[in-house]
Amino acid sequence: MSKIYRLFLFATILLCAACVEEDEFADNPQGNFDALWKIMDEHYCFFSEKAVDWNEVHQRYARQIDAEMTEGQLFQVLANMVGELRDGHVNLYASFDVARYWSWHEDYPSNVSDSLLNRYLGTDYRIASGIRYRKLDDNIGYIRYSSFQSGIGNGNLDDVLFYLAPCNALIIDIRDNGGGNLQTAEKLAARFTNEEILVGYMQHKTGKGHDDFSARAEQRLKPSNGVRWQKPVAVLTNRQVFSAANEFVKYMMCCPNVTVVGDKTGGGAGLPFTSELPNGWTVRFSACPMFDRNGNSTEDGIMPDHRVDLTDEDFLRGRDTIIEYARALLKN
Repeated sequence: MSKIYRLFLFATILLCAACVEEDEFADNPQGNFDALWKIMDEHYCFFSEKAVDWNEVHQRYARQIDAEMTEGQLFQVLANMVGELRDGHVNLYASFDVARYWSWHEDYPSNVSDSLLNRYLGTDYRIASGIRYRKLDDNIGYIRYSSFQSGIGNGNLDDVLFYLAPCNALIIDIRDNGGGNLQTAEKLAARFTNEEILVGYMQHKTGKGHDDFSARAEQRLKPSNGVRWQKPVAVLTNRQVFSAANEFVKYMMCCPNVTVVGDKTGGGAGLPFTSELPNGWTVRFSACPMFDRNGNSTEDGIMPDHRVDLTDEDFLRGRDTIIEYARALLKN
């Protein structure tokens, strides 16, 4: 079991122990409001980074709670309250809706086009679990990995990299990858280093205070025992690269021969945890902050080595600006 994943399990166990609520709240608008505010107050990890005065938020939204309000009205108030945190990992789940904060990518250019990707992939690409891949006509390998939601086997990765081994370089396109399984991100990144390397740090909450955290524990990436890539690599990113995919970019930037091309990632550097309100609604929130190898938070995203946007002119010509920039970079 990898050190990064052990840290994840350890943090989860600690959170489970810390998430037992001593107070009981009534299943009414006031009780659900108080329960949600307290869960976030004691367990959310980015209050300082978001510069949010959570006590002031309580005062402002408490005035909107009424004993006669409907479920829909209560949901909207609670959704607006947690929306103050501006965190893509914070969601409120009811049977009829999901509260979400998506401005981390909706306020920016998408920098990806399915129609263009289909032109590059064609119809004869290969598929291995969640990976689509092929050799481009300039002998550069191309991997399209749009989600880490489902895992991938070491045998799959061996076969993919063995097939692409004759290529002079490799493009890994994770644009619009919203994350998923952190193990999958780590397993893929482990194919691009020949030695164990420091890739970042993680903390966990140790108390109910907003700044009650453990010392930073190292995240170390160990090389895979399978096929490892030794040639240049370009990782393509946009604002919808989030959560585990954001971590993947963080790992890859520590690996040799890797260049990141595209837009800044969307961030999402807090391992999410869930808790339940008296009425059965579920809240998900960032609980364990993670940092890059220099100790910087990546919650707000990671800047690429080469900042490139998809242009309208290239789109009309059937060219993906970011892919073409990466190809030129890898050839040189």
